[in-house]
Amino acid sequence: MDYSKPTAQMLGRWQPFHEGHLELFKKILEKTGQVQIMVRSMPKSDNNPFEFKDIKKRIEEKLQDYIGKFEVIKVANITNICYGRDVGYKIEEVVLPKEIQEISATEIRNKLK
Repeated sequence: MDYSKPTAQMLGRWQPFHEGHLELFKKILEKTGQVQIMVRSMPKSDNNPFEFKDIKKRIEEKLQDYIGKFEVIKVANITNICYGRDVGYKIEEVVLPKEIQEISATEIRNKLK
């Protein structure tokens, strides 16, 4: 990844990273050509059973076709994204088809038990 180029951000827990996240990644990648995927540090629980190393591995496996166009990093448990004025970036919702939006990580986690 080239840190000097425009980069889109994906922030989430990714518990686990699933097909809906993959489709979101593809749409986001179209915006800038590279994506930084930020994994929130979460206390381990039933809703957050996977540790960062496992999440990163799963993301990298799902995104094998996009090597060099993304980076996975661990960040604090970010709960608010705030800005004070026009600071040169956008906060934007990407709306995917209904069948993709309805993919549930909770249902996936329950099937893994």
